[in-house]
Amino acid sequence: MPSLHRLHRAALYAAVFGTTIVAISTASAEEIIIGAATAQTGVLAPYDQPALAGLRMALDELNAKGGLAGKYTVKLMIKDTRSDTAQTATVAQELIDAGAKIMITPCDADPSISAGQLTQPLGIPTLTLCGSAPVLTGAVGDVMFGTYPADNVQATAVADFAVSEGKKKVFLLTSPDTTYTANLPEYFGKVFEKKGGAIVGRGTFTMGQPDFSAEITNIKGLADKPDLIMTAAYEPDFPAFIQQLRGAGVTIPVYGADAIGTPTIKALGKLVDGVVYTAAGYAEPGSKLEAFNAAFTKYAGHAPESTYEVNGYEIGLILDQAVKTAGSDDPKAIRDAIANLKDFKGITGKITYAGTNRMPLRPVALMRYEGGEGKHVETLIPDASDVPAP
Repeated sequence: MPSLHRLHRAALYAAVFGTTIVAISTASAEEIIIGAATAQTGVLAPYDQPALAGLRMALDELNAKGGLAGKYTVKLMIKDTRSDTAQTATVAQELIDAGAKIMITPCDADPSISAGQLTQPLGIPTLTLCGSAPVLTGAVGDVMFGTYPADNVQATAVADFAVSEGKKKVFLLTSPDTTYTANLPEYFGKVFEKKGGAIVGRGTFTMGQPDFSAEITNIKGLADKPDLIMTAAYEPDFPAFIQQLRGAGVTIPVYGADAIGTPTIKALGKLVDGVVYTAAGYAEPGSKLEAFNAAFTKYAGHAPESTYEVNGYEIGLILDQAVKTAGSDDPKAIRDAIANLKDFKGITGKITYAGTNRMPLRPVALMRYEGGEGKHVETLIPDASDVPAP
């Protein structure tokens, strides 16, 4: 079950942003409806809601300047998916019926695919808030776009770093319950092996399980001891796993990905020291991201919790540029403009869709928890030849 902290945070966002429709528009001759099928409650809320907050900030700013391309005032319609795949399809259909010409979907592949199966036949451009599974776009079709660094790109960045640190043997911990938890560690394994590392063991878990003793016993019993554990587990599974792993006296370093760059994980303090994860960017002094963080703090009344906020903000900028390029509010023209975007200057760096499978090429920041804080290690774009196919 979700932690009380996450439920409280999700409830706060729901109270602030509403549960059905939020119109952020001003008087205008032309209006465009953006539908947002997002989790305001449930396990995806800690990811969807920060990203949605960033998107809202961008759309508020754009509306103050006349809307997308300075011409189309945005009416943002929001409906709660309750972190449920079937409910996502239901609310996506409601948003389509209400006239949405652009669809925003949750930070997970499965519900995003369910929404995309409805938008694809209608040609409605569909962008996931921070879903990162590279299989997502192929599973839906040409209207679906990722926006966050893809799982295989994140995994390549983490694997490159592990090799640079001299890691030789890895234990992969996966869950078949989502594409993220199932595939991201396997992408890591492919790159790690390609660069001379070895997979010495594998374990699986069911999302939401409270007891990881079997997996920990498996790790402790390996004859060939790993010097690294790689997993894409997130809340509430990652906290349970790391607490039980360290409680059992296992000190092997643990690496993950973007889903553990959250306040809940950070609050574990020294327990997660040494844990490596990824983010969409890092706020170097004087950077655009540092300026965004300050502006978001003023806008929302609190600092960003992660880079999901800036990712949501960049979605707004991408849509603005796409409508400018399209020269209209025609969904097909907007879709084509996004697909051909190249070296677009976002807040975190250049973003490119041209020549991709609609999962963007964009920087990945490597982070490591130290003393209960996320410390920046490096920011890079992995070599495309190293990134494993979906």
